[in-house]
Amino acid sequence: MMNRRMILFRIGQMLILESVLLLFPLIVSLLYGEWGSLTAFAETIGITTVLGVLTILLIKPQNKVIYAREGFAIVASSWVFLSLFGALPFFISGEIPNYIDAVFETVSGFTTTGATILTDVEKMSKGMLFWRSFTHWIGGMGVLVLIMAIVPTDSGRSMHIMRAEMAGPVIGKLVPKIKDTAKILYIIYLVLTVFEFVLLLVGGMPLYDSAIHALGTAGTGGFGIKADSLGSYSPYVQWVVLVFMYLFSLNFNLYYLMILKKFGTVFKNTELWVYTSIVLVSTGLITWNIFPLYGNAHDSIRHSLFQVLTITSTSGFSTVDFNTWPAFSKAVLFILMFMGGCAGSTAGGLKMARVMILGKTVIKDIGHLLHPRSVSSVKFEGKTIDNTTIRSVGAYFALYMFLIFFTFFLISIEPFDLETNFSAAVSCVNNVGPGLSKVGPMGSYADYSDFSTIVLTFAMLFGRLEIYPLLLALSPRSWFTSSNKRKAKNIKLKA
Repeated sequence: MMNRRMILFRIGQMLILESVLLLFPLIVSLLYGEWGSLTAFAETIGITTVLGVLTILLIKPQNKVIYAREGFAIVASSWVFLSLFGALPFFISGEIPNYIDAVFETVSGFTTTGATILTDVEKMSKGMLFWRSFTHWIGGMGVLVLIMAIVPTDSGRSMHIMRAEMAGPVIGKLVPKIKDTAKILYIIYLVLTVFEFVLLLVGGMPLYDSAIHALGTAGTGGFGIKADSLGSYSPYVQWVVLVFMYLFSLNFNLYYLMILKKFGTVFKNTELWVYTSIVLVSTGLITWNIFPLYGNAHDSIRHSLFQVLTITSTSGFSTVDFNTWPAFSKAVLFILMFMGGCAGSTAGGLKMARVMILGKTVIKDIGHLLHPRSVSSVKFEGKTIDNTTIRSVGAYFALYMFLIFFTFFLISIEPFDLETNFSAAVSCVNNVGPGLSKVGPMGSYADYSDFSTIVLTFAMLFGRLEIYPLLLALSPRSWFTSSNKRKAKNIKLKA
């Protein structure tokens, strides 16, 4: 059977961590004298703390071994409970009176999607706005990765948790111990966040605004505090956010290699150059297309590059309403929604590594059709990709496309145009945030029914966890397969 006690034990740990993290928005509410939101955070902290402590005390797993199956179940279950309890402050305070909407907003935050049901974000309290953006920062690197970084673990098999929670086709350890890997990732993540925060302050952005946007950029989420997102801020602020959207959409392994002074390895990284090239080419095409709208090169380049990076990094910020741009520019941005950032980053989407592997596989197969007797292989970053990896990438792509079309099919009951519904499905699955038409950068998801809101909520979770963890957690076979079968199907990860 599934090691349920270990799964519940991990969920208990997550609830206690969430109660600690909720102290930050509580302090913000206290500083601004917002007693309604402060009370909501205090009540939520009390609930999560009591449930977390009781779970840990009453459920002590005798077997702490984590197989791949338990890793997936722990990640999926933790993210669901994290969101359900994380939505309580919005609901208790009455700032989002519909609990389904509150869960959507919270899932959008934790999954770093940035889609919102709010129609007037500027009416929200400071504490709630901080919590929205803080959920981006928490979810960007992964809450369970954070637990591994700060909580002692007895099992060396926690790698299964990191592989299930971190985005990308291949996740490896930076150093021998998985706990040290988690620490390194979070240190890099924190340093970059603080660096952006300081640069925004230097540019004249208020302290509170700088914190909000640094948190949102780090998690590549996109929740802001103004109706026009970043449109009313200075070009300097927009350039700073633009640069950090790019930095957070790169593989964090590259930063660790730079710390080790392995610059040659970094600059030989194919994924880095392909991703950068796509960003630059897309920016050039859109700049050419929208130049007549702005009449000068600086504004055209800045808005083009910002919107390209906000889509590829899946950040979701905006400086202008790209719904008003020509169809060609919107088409380029829509295509970029599928690609996303690099593997091992906080960005969503299909991931550039998968796009490259899929492209090289197609080229190899075409070559094989032309020359049936030829023997060729797919290489990525100088290494030959085995057939198992190629098949898994192909299978993931098939599931990914099915998820998008199934989500689109379910929400098509809404009385909206095809552009709105399809872009909403693509945006939520890829954790982008804004779509086109009614769900564009200046719009919201407020008009969707409760049913469609629930569908899009699950779409965001499936997209952030890359389908398999949540799919496996929802499968009865995962929970009721006998231990003998499980041992036959699971391979232990050596410490």
